[in-house]
Amino acid sequence: MTFHLPRCLEGPDADQALGYLTRYYGRPYTGAHFDSWAPRQNDPNAFTAEDLLAVSFLSVVVPPLAARELLDTRAAEFGALLRELGPDRDLVAQAEPVTEEQPASRLYRAVRRLPGVGRTIGTKLLARKRPRLVPIYDSVVARVSGIGDHHWEPLRQALQTDDLHKHLLDLRDRAGLGPHVSALRVLDVVTWMEGKAAGVRPTDPDELLGESLTEPEGD
Repeated sequence: MTFHLPRCLEGPDADQALGYLTRYYGRPYTGAHFDSWAPRQNDPNAFTAEDLLAVSFLSVVVPPLAARELLDTRAAEFGALLRELGPDRDLVAQAEPVTEEQPASRLYRAVRRLPGVGRTIGTKLLARKRPRLVPIYDSVVARVSGIGDHHWEPLRQALQTDDLHKHLLDLRDRAGLGPHVSALRVLDVVTWMEGKAAGVRPTDPDELLGESLTEPEGD
């Protein structure tokens, strides 16, 4: 699988990508609050109610039975998986290929087995916990990037090519965003915005409920 960059990142002119970022965070779209929501309640080794609220800004809702398992009946199990995953770090710096046996993959599979949790909700939950390491999946980004469910490894390789990671951080700085916005999130936002501008609509059931509630008034 090859990770295809959005057109706004393919050439040397970054004005379009910068415009997408400043519009997304400046108007703002509700997803802009995901990156900075309740940082003091973002325990790196436990899922909390604030995490469920944070992902709702990205137009998804964690189903009640899944929320109960994350926060209560299986909280210790998920806490152990998060501790095994280790602290947040940049995906680009991971020397080894992403495999099914790595801690991030095991955590992702455990989250995906929760009642009603699909690809979109699962990756957004993990991105709340490890925003520099875990890329978000949604059906709009998937259409633009040509990715499937297992896109972490193709993305890791892409980030290591042609200083893409550095370019994304430069865009973040030019847009006046803080370090709480990761390079992965910059890529996610500009890809999603390009897809929306081209008329790509979400198709994943996880995303359909909140689609009309997460864009700025008037959009």
